Amino acid sequence: MKHTYYIQGMTCNGCKNHVEQTLSKVDGVKVVSVNLEAGTAEIEMENHLSIEKFQEALKKDGGRYGIHKNKEKKSCCDTANSEKSDPSKKGTGVFYCPMNCEGEKTYDQPGDCPVCGMDLVEEQQINSANDTVFTCPMHPEIEKEQPGDCPICGMELVPKALNLSSEEKNYKKLKRKFWIALAFTLPIFIIAMSDMIPNNPLYKIMALRHWNYIQFALSIPVVFWATWMFFERAYKSLKTWNLNMFTLIGIGAGIAWLFSVFAIIFPDFFPAQFKTESGTVHIYFESATVILTLVLFGQLLEARAHSKTNSAVKELLKLAPNKAIRIKNGNEEEISIDDIQVEDILKVKPGDKIPVDGTITEGGTSIDESMITGEPIPVSKTQGDTVRSGTINGNQSFLMRAEKVGDQTLLSQIIQMVNNASRSKAPIQKLADKISAYFVPIIVIISGITFAVWAIWGPAPSYVYALINAIAVLIIACPCALGLATPMSVMVGVGKGAQSGILIKNAEALETMAKVNTLIIDKTGTITEGKPTVERLVITDDKISEKEALKYIVSVNSNSEHPLASATVNYGKEKDITPTETSNFNAINGKGVEATVDDKEIKLGNEKLMASVKATISEKVKNQAKGFQDQGKTVSYLAVENIVIGFIVISDKIKETSKEAIRELQENGIEVIMLTGDNKNTAKAVATELNLTDYAAEMLPEDKLKHVEKLQNENKVVAVAGDGINDAPALAKSDVGIAMGTGTDVAIESAAITLVKGDLHGIVKARILSEKVMKNIQQNLFFALVYNTIGIPIAAGVLFPLFGLLLSPMIAALAMSFSSVSVIANALRLRNAKIE
Repeated sequence: MKHTYYIQGMTCNGCKNHVEQTLSKVDGVKVVSVNLEAGTAEIEMENHLSIEKFQEALKKDGGRYGIHKNKEKKSCCDTANSEKSDPSKKGTGVFYCPMNCEGEKTYDQPGDCPVCGMDLVEEQQINSANDTVFTCPMHPEIEKEQPGDCPICGMELVPKALNLSSEEKNYKKLKRKFWIALAFTLPIFIIAMSDMIPNNPLYKIMALRHWNYIQFALSIPVVFWATWMFFERAYKSLKTWNLNMFTLIGIGAGIAWLFSVFAIIFPDFFPAQFKTESGTVHIYFESATVILTLVLFGQLLEARAHSKTNSAVKELLKLAPNKAIRIKNGNEEEISIDDIQVEDILKVKPGDKIPVDGTITEGGTSIDESMITGEPIPVSKTQGDTVRSGTINGNQSFLMRAEKVGDQTLLSQIIQMVNNASRSKAPIQKLADKISAYFVPIIVIISGITFAVWAIWGPAPSYVYALINAIAVLIIACPCALGLATPMSVMVGVGKGAQSGILIKNAEALETMAKVNTLIIDKTGTITEGKPTVERLVITDDKISEKEALKYIVSVNSNSEHPLASATVNYGKEKDITPTETSNFNAINGKGVEATVDDKEIKLGNEKLMASVKATISEKVKNQAKGFQDQGKTVSYLAVENIVIGFIVISDKIKETSKEAIRELQENGIEVIMLTGDNKNTAKAVATELNLTDYAAEMLPEDKLKHVEKLQNENKVVAVAGDGINDAPALAKSDVGIAMGTGTDVAIESAAITLVKGDLHGIVKARILSEKVMKNIQQNLFFALVYNTIGIPIAAGVLFPLFGLLLSPMIAALAMSFSSVSVIANALRLRNAKIE
């Protein structure tokens, strides 16, 4: 078996060769292949070896190199240095910009987005959720990756508390900085505002000139420690010319602070209108520090709100268990989830989470699958049925065979799909991107114009008014809310869909779904259950009982692999029929089967088979059978010693939800068309039952594809729902491809939306979700654009001539921070949206 691990600390080919040699010496290792560029080691071993053995080997070799299951984002030395300087900079996953500035681009390390300056957000990953360390409660120095007993005292090892995510660390870091900034800003604010008190008591303690120096001293920790990151981001934005919100904040607050410092050092440089009655220059340390502290407060609130936008993924991550019970040589052993191999037999106890995807091999139970299908009713499962990772077992134990492990499980794929979709851009976001590209330069120009207008035509002291209003324009015009408007709604909407059994591959599909006016649906597996079942057994010979006839059918079909044969065998099991041994079995392609049962010649098949063996079918029986055939059902005649004694009716049942879902879609103005590869009679029968006027039968994959193209040429927005390989071309060509989660991997891969449960009602839910997300995005864009449209003129002072009102830069900073938070809060409303 082979495993791939990630190696830390390699810098050259010498490192690569050294790691290869060290790992090759571990007992049980056959081949080691190290890739320097990727930082990986592919290890082939005779039997599965714990990663602890490799870690121990590298540690004994000097500890320069590290080996991990999950990708570490830095070399050993870099990581150590980084953690010493800032513990919050340690990350375990993939990082991306919450404003999707560079589309789906991700980063290896936490930090700031190079375009907008926002803190990068850590993607929630199932690997990190399962990366549990077990320790002894009595001896915390004992740490292992697998459950077991303490080698010192024998106590059972318990999971160690998980490390805080990068997101949580960033929030704690911002929180600490905010309180420190607030502690220094409040005294500055009090000193500045005390000037409004008659006979200012502070001036009795010392002169205003000395208080100005105290404000300067108090402002230093705020500017150069608590909020220095804003100036770093502003400098980076100017250097790369990726102008953003921090450009405006850095310029506005920076000018106010630098002006104040220059004013207390060189007061004689300024004209009289800049000075107070005592001869000192008006300073703005309070404006600069209050602005920066309020922006920091806004960042703190955003960091808190961001943690809620991906709460759906976090809830899914909680479903992933970290251990399982494996049956090996008849004994039970508790193992880490990462050590499960394909074909392992696992035991699942009542109330436990199912560890991986697989098939029940022994026992039966009911399973709560609501977390991945959105359906609250537990599903009964028995031997041979599929079970999914993260779903919860009912009140009975069972054994299962592991078939998909690690990132191949449905739960892992759901989480990855949600993460990918959350980072993708919706077409509507292009509008916000275009506006943002020109927004900051325009605001800087407006700020300059504001300064000039107030300096020339403003009342005395005109330069003071000019400076204050120019700063207010810069601060209030933050484009952050505009940038967050779309991605926040997409992230929450995609998560909401995942919790309801709707997996959305990208934001474009989420937006387009609301515009769909034509839906093409397949029949088998989409409208119907996709598996044939026996509807009834009709006996036309009084000499043979129904039970005896069914025994003949089950006995003959027990040797056949045809899906119709399986349906009859399952029907026999439900009726407690025990098959009899057969001889001379023969499957006749396109006709049916024959065999000898209890020394009697049994034939089971269609009319062609009966004709070939010269078994006569009476007109009465033919007419009875034709009635079922006209309804699109399959009829297999049963002949005993070449005498037809009856027939069995097999049908593919229409799903209970199909009729209601199609009706709802039609009521919402969506044209529903059924295209099927089945025969005309079956297609007509299904279409009649579902009130579908537009349908076509005997359609090949290329026919479905051409039909989609024809509708698109008529300017229709087409969605295609299907579950099979034959649906894949049409799914890929459609504006929105919708795959049934019960279908083939090819269909799911070709689709933009996957319905986990695999019924048409999921399309109704997807449509409602799409409409609600788009409405939410439009609300966010409206809030952001209207806010700036109204706020900028007020900050520039348009209300002053009429009402004498001016907007303080401090109030502008508070309003700017809450504008971003309000957009996120509006997006969070989608978590409670009803899409049923």
